[in-house]
Amino acid sequence: MLHYALIFLVIAIIAAVLGFGGIAGTSAWIAQILFVVFLILAIVSFLRKKT
Repeated sequence: MLHYALIFLVIAIIAAVLGFGGIAGTSAWIAQILFVVFLILAIVSFLRKKT
């Protein structure tokens, strides 16, 4: 999950440098959503292993 978030972040940065604002914004939004999902799943995983 984190891997895909980093891939979308790199796509967003490259698109922003090349001037594709719509693609950059969408890729950054997807990367942010994937990162939040990763954090939630990581926290749930850590809490389940402790009990």
